[in-house]
Amino acid sequence: MTTSVTPTIKCRVVTHYLEDQSEPDNQRYVFSYTITIANLGSGEAQLLSRRWLITDANGKKLVIEGEGVVGEQPTIPANDEYTYTSGTIIETPLGVMQGHYVMVNENGDEFVAEISPFRLSVPNILH
Repeated sequence: MTTSVTPTIKCRVVTHYLEDQSEPDNQRYVFSYTITIANLGSGEAQLLSRRWLITDANGKKLVIEGEGVVGEQPTIPANDEYTYTSGTIIETPLGVMQGHYVMVNENGDEFVAEISPFRLSVPNILH
């Protein structure tokens, strides 16, 4: 599990290798990630957009940008959290994801909530 904290936002990430959807012989490794976004502030915050940088073990980089997450732009009340699960595919059994969310607070001020790098790895590949 990886945890990142922006002044009022805390993100926890848990990843899973999806062996049944992966095809190592074809350089296809599928991972899911579940992110819990906790609003530690005194007012609500809405997630507007996301940006991910995904890097595989060969150094291949992929940038993903878009509105919201899993088709939603959730508003997270103060002292509450929002959890979602998504996934990605890389060509190696090991990779790293990092990124940020663009959010807006109850006053209409936009801010960035950073997501620290987290590992995508096939179980037992690292000792």
